[in-house]
Amino acid sequence: MKNNETPYNNNLTQHIFKNKKAYHRKLAELPIEEKIKILIELQKIVLNVRSPISENDTRRVWKI
Repeated sequence: MKNNETPYNNNLTQHIFKNKKAYHRKLAELPIEEKIKILIELQKIVLNVRSPISENDTRRVWKI
């Protein structure tokens, strides 16, 4: 690797980062109601995947 090169200089990596940035911009423009829906869906996934930390673990999905 030359001194002025980084592992991020290849076209595929640049393409991935460019699309990731565009995707995050698109998500940022969503209305707050849509963001809350996404959050609730992620909470449901987490509750189905992870085990409780303890018997007193009261984590739950928001009821909105």
